[in-house]
Amino acid sequence: MDYKKSKAPVTTITHNIMDFCDETGNIYESVAIMAKRSNQIAAEIKQDLNKKLAEFASYNDSLEEVFENREQIEISRYYEKLPKPTLLATQEFIDGNIYFRDPSQEPIEEA
Repeated sequence: MDYKKSKAPVTTITHNIMDFCDETGNIYESVAIMAKRSNQIAAEIKQDLNKKLAEFASYNDSLEEVFENREQIEISRYYEKLPKPTLLATQEFIDGNIYFRDPSQEPIEEA
């Protein structure tokens, strides 16, 4: 997913916390859902960044040969400018794009 095209703000903004209760009825449950999604997003971004930076990996043991790669710097800057995973998860929750379920609320099937 291209997180740069997300409508999530780059900086922190203030939200009415009661808006988070609408879907779940519990602010703590909503925050837990957003936290889990934030961790998923962070893992995806980290995996993507590591995959792109692995192309530039140098396996020389010499510490003297440190050089800057312009493309590597540009990739790093791109990821630094992305919105934080918590902001992305919050925006997804507000937009209703997060699927979640509560196993305790599901009916129990009897055999």
